[in-house]
Amino acid sequence: MSIYDYLQKTARARGACFLVLLDPDKLDPARLRRTGKLIAASGADGILFGTSLMMSGKIDQQIKALKQSSKLPVIIFPGSAYQVSKHADALLFMSLISGRNANLLIEEQVKAAPMVATSGLEAIATGYMLIESGKLTSANYISNTLPIPRDKPDIAVAHALAAKLLGMKLIYMDAGSGAQQPVSEQMISAVAKHSQLPVVVGGGIKTPEDAAVRARAGATAVVVGNVLEQDLNLAKRFARAIQFKTAETRKH
Repeated sequence: MSIYDYLQKTARARGACFLVLLDPDKLDPARLRRTGKLIAASGADGILFGTSLMMSGKIDQQIKALKQSSKLPVIIFPGSAYQVSKHADALLFMSLISGRNANLLIEEQVKAAPMVATSGLEAIATGYMLIESGKLTSANYISNTLPIPRDKPDIAVAHALAAKLLGMKLIYMDAGSGAQQPVSEQMISAVAKHSQLPVVVGGGIKTPEDAAVRARAGATAVVVGNVLEQDLNLAKRFARAIQFKTAETRKH
């Protein structure tokens, strides 16, 4: 089964997928092995691996360490053409459709395409949208783009529809690392309804309650990163909140 199909099947069964985002620059291979085991034990459905500006340059070594510690799929969430590794299970082949910076619309993709094509990685064509979060995030700064206003779901819907018509298979709405406010449930619901594409949501999700609201609004997957860097033991609570169908089944 492809990773793309796995995410959709898991979301249908559990309510939504719980994905943990790991920053390559914050974890050495030894710590990655321990972290991978803890994430797998939490009930997470997969691991996203990537950052806006990667400094470590050890992506192959890091992903191999993760794969040794867990059977969870590892999906690269690349900030540039240099974040490609054949040791991962899939890669979000993203175009920053919310911005008008040609470098992140197509140039980095052209640089990465030969590596991705020969890597054997499953490439998931992804329309990536930055959503206003109340502060300047790393993704906003590095991309040199304006995010979509958080109170304008119609603009997000139009971008998602354009992505679908261009043949993209996934929408990723991101408030950015350390965001003050996550993507609103109204925007998630509107984009999921009108695009009929799987929707991944991340950035600024600080509590299991925040995550549950986004899962129930129609997200196929909810991504949690920063808050788990401080306390990975919270991951089990996030899993229960995001996988709401599983929780409801247990109650009955």
